[in-house]
Amino acid sequence: MGIEMLRAALDKSRINSLITQYWRVSVVDVTTSTQSDLAALVRSGKAKPGDVIAANFQSAGRGRLSRTFEAPKNSALLFSFYIQPKRKKEDWGWIALIAGISVAQALGKVKATVKWPNDILVNEKKISGLIAEIVGDGVVIGIGINVGMSLEELPVLTATSLAIEGVSDIDRNEILAKVLSQFESNFITWDEGDDSVAQIYTSLSSTLGTKVQIHYPNDEIEKGLAVAISPRGELVLDSGRRVQAGDVVHLR
Repeated sequence: MGIEMLRAALDKSRINSLITQYWRVSVVDVTTSTQSDLAALVRSGKAKPGDVIAANFQSAGRGRLSRTFEAPKNSALLFSFYIQPKRKKEDWGWIALIAGISVAQALGKVKATVKWPNDILVNEKKISGLIAEIVGDGVVIGIGINVGMSLEELPVLTATSLAIEGVSDIDRNEILAKVLSQFESNFITWDEGDDSVAQIYTSLSSTLGTKVQIHYPNDEIEKGLAVAISPRGELVLDSGRRVQAGDVVHLR
């Protein structure tokens, strides 16, 4: 038990035994980026919806806005998966948000919340992040969850991990299976036209109802109160502005 369990190697057979046939999980020990690997397979026509690649170590993991990150081997859960939504593309902004709530639900033991657009927090510290990228006729979603990291291994002081939060009775195989199962349920419901995931998002959001500072990609900075999520997944401020992309700082 303890840190050894949290950092146990991924087991493809065990993961696949815990999930439905909607998914097909493959495991690699080392790669540059599961996101790049899966996106390349999609572009070459060699990937199908439901394909998942998980890695014990990434040498150049990809985050939002072209950022990279690296986690010590087996300390994080790093994976990407491919889906082909049926809904029209203007609704696809919700897909990253659905992935976020799925991670938060899977991490229910630590009362995780979602920070718009792509972070999952525990006690206002980042435990997980994700990227959603349109590739071909679908979307490749990459997720990283800090599992067995110690304080010394954290990338930044504003991060945390399951180990730091006192969780020791679960391994990365179970966490991956839980995230995929939650996403499958949430995504299929949404993809069939049911927008009730918006209520789930609201209940798990640490951004809505909070004063925020938005740092836009063009270096513009704006402050406001986050009041809603639009039908396209944008963050709506009390000024009426709809934020499509940017870094969000929660103000207290």
